[in-house]
Amino acid sequence: MSEIGRLKPIKKARIGLYSAGLKAYWHQFEGMRERLIDYGKFIEENLSEFGEVYNFGLVDDEVVGRTAGEWFNEKNVDIIFSHSATYYTSSTVLPLHQICKTPVILLNLQPTPQMNYAKTSTGEWLAHCGSCPVPEIANAFNRAGIKCKIVNGLLGLKETPTISVADEITYNRPEAILAWQEIREWAMAATVKRTLQHARFGFLGNNYSGMLDMYSDFTMLQAQLGLHVELLEMCDLDRNLNKVTDKEVEAKLKQVEEFFAISGDSPSDPIAKKPTREQLEWACKVAAAQERMVKEYDLDAIAYYYHGSDDNYYEQVQGGFIVGHSLLTAAGIPCAGEADLKTAIAMKICDTLEKGGSFTEIVANDYIEETVILGHDGPFHIKISEGKPVLRGMGVFHGKKGTGVSVEAHVIAGPVTTLGITQTMDGKLKMITSEGNAVKAPILMIGNTQTHVKFALHPDRYMDKWFVEAPTHHCAMSVGYNASLFEKVAYVLDVKHVVI
Repeated sequence: MSEIGRLKPIKKARIGLYSAGLKAYWHQFEGMRERLIDYGKFIEENLSEFGEVYNFGLVDDEVVGRTAGEWFNEKNVDIIFSHSATYYTSSTVLPLHQICKTPVILLNLQPTPQMNYAKTSTGEWLAHCGSCPVPEIANAFNRAGIKCKIVNGLLGLKETPTISVADEITYNRPEAILAWQEIREWAMAATVKRTLQHARFGFLGNNYSGMLDMYSDFTMLQAQLGLHVELLEMCDLDRNLNKVTDKEVEAKLKQVEEFFAISGDSPSDPIAKKPTREQLEWACKVAAAQERMVKEYDLDAIAYYYHGSDDNYYEQVQGGFIVGHSLLTAAGIPCAGEADLKTAIAMKICDTLEKGGSFTEIVANDYIEETVILGHDGPFHIKISEGKPVLRGMGVFHGKKGTGVSVEAHVIAGPVTTLGITQTMDGKLKMITSEGNAVKAPILMIGNTQTHVKFALHPDRYMDKWFVEAPTHHCAMSVGYNASLFEKVAYVLDVKHVVI
């Protein structure tokens, strides 16, 4: 089966990097400066896998630190990795981070797991003592009101520098593997920050009336995350619908045949039938219009909902939404129903990290399996589906107007993490995360997405903890254990984060 490609590329992070040292050492210990610069080049090479790297080089006094701060501002970096290459004074780097306010991660990466004690000179030791200044830096940053995080571990070299008297091949050591996993997560979190700052979220229609938890201030969202909200009308979609060609409809029908299974009549629900050819063709025509609208407005995500007077034309249009929005979600344009913009943001975060991100809510509990069933009517992230999602023709969209084709699916079995984004009493965003395991179990055949998730806690105890955080009733489901990753995203975005 072919892959659904992204309609827009992910905006990779702009990563700042420098190595810190003490200028007084260079004339005392021959080759030390060049050795530390080479360590920095190794870090740069590894970081380049995660984004655009801007390596200032060596910062060894406060004058150079100020220059570096201005330079990083010019490069508009999203995050700075500060390599503690040897001992250095805190006055060397504090001015840098007072000038450039970008989040900073201190890298305390020792080159060797063990010094060669019998042969180690003072210069050799100083090349391995990156841990020494870290408490001093943390103290100075704290007193200056500068937040920082620290990654401890091994550098991860694949060969030992000729200047070294110790074994510096550490790429396969757990301390190096874990350190670079942390570094990768920080870089990915910075990628989320850059993506959101450049994102255009379409808001089509209005929220479902009365769902107070979902209402959000668009200015507040832009102020805290940097994203733009483009207000759209059904006539914007209809204008694109009128431009759709038979060739485009045929292409969408081929996508539907490739990525979905067409159901027969549901054995349990009289309103869930085999989709008719007319329903599928209409859904595909609407899907083509939705893709046209995304390209016209250069959208990165959509939150949508429409209701109008009975049997009006736009009601027929929205009845064809779900298939197209599922295809868009798989193409990196997450689509959240009931115009839940905050959950669209959660979905975009998950998708930017390439962890899926499907629109979901608590459906019910299974006390025999001890699972919480999570799902929703509406679009589904095809790329994290257990098998092909099923399309069903719905005579009624429960609680909503119209009829059309809906998606029935569940997330692939294995580790999953839910990500909810809510708004607190003081108008701040808050991220809520919980890890569990999607398990194979029967789901309802009613044209909705549903996944059984077993959390570490009994369903009742899990809900005790989830509900007390005052979440919205929707969230995004991602694949993998991602709490550590989401925690870093929240830190970089300066948003509170709670793990259940």
